[in-house]
Amino acid sequence: MSDRCSNDIVFNLDVMLAKRKMTLTQLADAVGITIANLSVLKTGKAKAIRITTLEKICRALDCQPGDLLEFRAAVREEIKDAFDYDIGELTVKEDGGEQDAGE
Repeated sequence: MSDRCSNDIVFNLDVMLAKRKMTLTQLADAVGITIANLSVLKTGKAKAIRITTLEKICRALDCQPGDLLEFRAAVREEIKDAFDYDIGELTVKEDGGEQDAGE
């Protein structure tokens, strides 16, 4: 996930597209943004979004910015508190298992 700026803010474009029964292509046509740029938003690889772009997407999907953007740091902290373990400390072994980052 090194190409992501943060994984605490999630852009729920796929959820809103499903609710509106709209495809990414239809949204791209309605908003005037390329499918490639919308895909970057949808996959969570975007590092920023212009307010004007967010406004166009909200108009096309008839939604509020809060319907698209979600801050999930609290969930991460709840897991850390519940298990006394920071999920950010996990890495994946080559065989697919998990290990502590310090191992």
